[in-house]
Amino acid sequence: MTGRELPPTSAFAGDDGSADPGVAAALSALGAGTGSPGAVVAALAGTRVLVPVLAELEVAETVEVGGHAHTVDKEASAGIVALQAPDGRTALPVFSSVAAMTAWRADARPVPTEVVRAALSAVDEGWELLVLDPGGPVTVLLPRPAVWALAQQRAWQPAVDGGQVAPDVRSAVRATVQDALAGVLVADPAPRRLLRRPRPAPVLVDVDAVPGDRAEVAVALTLVPGLDRAALDAVLQRVGAALAADEVVAQRVDSVEVRLG
Repeated sequence: MTGRELPPTSAFAGDDGSADPGVAAALSALGAGTGSPGAVVAALAGTRVLVPVLAELEVAETVEVGGHAHTVDKEASAGIVALQAPDGRTALPVFSSVAAMTAWRADARPVPTEVVRAALSAVDEGWELLVLDPGGPVTVLLPRPAVWALAQQRAWQPAVDGGQVAPDVRSAVRATVQDALAGVLVADPAPRRLLRRPRPAPVLVDVDAVPGDRAEVAVALTLVPGLDRAALDAVLQRVGAALAADEVVAQRVDSVEVRLG
């Protein structure tokens, strides 16, 4: 995206650089502990954001988002910068106001654009995240499904809300994993009885979707005991491929981890 022309700004000729009142209220509520990222995304829909352009960036910079460090990618010439999240994904920084951008970098030039255009640009570049107001006072990391929703101008609901996985996401995860492992059988782990051979048994005992520690959603698998490494790797590969192909999981879940019980 570096060095490209941004959309014409004539539509924003009267823009005084202040934050949209709805966005400002949602950010304030989030900072006070009474709001949510979902409310911020809802407030952003249909509004203007500011994209920073730097004349030259010679030194990499680190910013804090939710207690995690994000590094500004080094750029050799004028253009839009990107932030690197701790998991290695790239995020486009956007700002609610000129004041918020100035608090981040006083030398950044604010270029106004509709949030849908900013989201579309990020998606087009393969940048999965947006970071709203990385210089504070309240910073919000918008996950991939939220960026897609803004780009497609549709509502977004977090996969995990209020400490619970959304019912449709939980159902989709359970059904997807159960279908993926329905035909996978192993030798019955129960001790052999006289004159009786072990019968094949399903490898999956139980599956659930819960809030993750290192990812947004954790898939909790309980498998039959006694699986060797090769069998376990095959099961995890099946589960990962099935979840990646599931439409609900792909659209609603930002990141997934697997827990074995």
